[in-house]
Amino acid sequence: MSTPQYAAWTWTPGAGLDGLNLAHLPLPMPGSDEVLVANTAIALNPVDWKMIDWGRDDWQLGQVPGVDGVGIVIAAGSAVNLRIGSRVAYHQALSRGGSFAEYTLLDAHALYPVPDALDDTTAASLPCPGLTAWQALDKLPACHNRDVLVTGAGGAVGYLLAQLAVQRGLRVWVTAAPKHREHLLQLGIAGVFDYRDAQWPEQLRAALGPRRLHGVFDTVSGSHAASLAPLLGYNGHLVCIQDRQESAPLPTFSTAISLHEVALNSIHAHGDALDWQVLRQAAASLMCSVADGRLQAPAKQFFDFAELPDALRRLKSGQGNGKWITRLPVPAVIA
Repeated sequence: MSTPQYAAWTWTPGAGLDGLNLAHLPLPMPGSDEVLVANTAIALNPVDWKMIDWGRDDWQLGQVPGVDGVGIVIAAGSAVNLRIGSRVAYHQALSRGGSFAEYTLLDAHALYPVPDALDDTTAASLPCPGLTAWQALDKLPACHNRDVLVTGAGGAVGYLLAQLAVQRGLRVWVTAAPKHREHLLQLGIAGVFDYRDAQWPEQLRAALGPRRLHGVFDTVSGSHAASLAPLLGYNGHLVCIQDRQESAPLPTFSTAISLHEVALNSIHAHGDALDWQVLRQAAASLMCSVADGRLQAPAKQFFDFAELPDALRRLKSGQGNGKWITRLPVPAVIA
């Protein structure tokens, strides 16, 4: 009897997005602590095209990329206490076979139940940007009525982070393209600055008056984050969501700021059981908040699974508005 196969996009070393090939692979069976998920929705993230372009030391020819997906559990290992047919979302480790496939093999502890009120495509849009935003905000000590800046609030991470910060009781300022301005203000953002205007930092200083920022959340780059450090006040926090600070951006014993890096993927290699418990609780909270309308998910635009490389090219070039999502059919054995 032949082994069942499934369709997956696979990676070619050194070939970038042009080297993605639609292949048919043998369907794996889960180990004792694993589950096999039939994907029903797959979301694209910037980390996907970056890893495909850059490669990783632990990737070989035939690696399946992709970190975010939603699907149905169709098989589970002997140590897994999860019902077959459960609907789950996940953020897959970069080192493992990813979500750009009809099926994905995952560690059971890396799954997040999806609320009944949340559709598959919306749920798929949340794990990577939502949990990254949550981890970034969690770097700040609990505080209220302080000023923070979120750069890139037109993107999924910045959009969700800005909303979470408002809900925490912070006074939130953001940078974004002008087309996002009115919508962001409706979400309770204190002010929106056009990042293409070289004078926006001065405009922010004028809006703050005598106050200084308590936190800066940067989604651009390490060098960009360093350039924003002078906006922070005493004991402020510089949170890098892209890159990290290899050296202190300000003189010693000046404003005494704290430096933070955010690395969601690192939990797969370095997180313990308690770390995963906290992350699953955060994922559940994010999804419930979207399901009941307290949190708005990023806008979505759809593409066909067969056109995945082209959708990644569009994401890389900044085309479109919102999360790129593809739908796959629910497996016949479950439907």
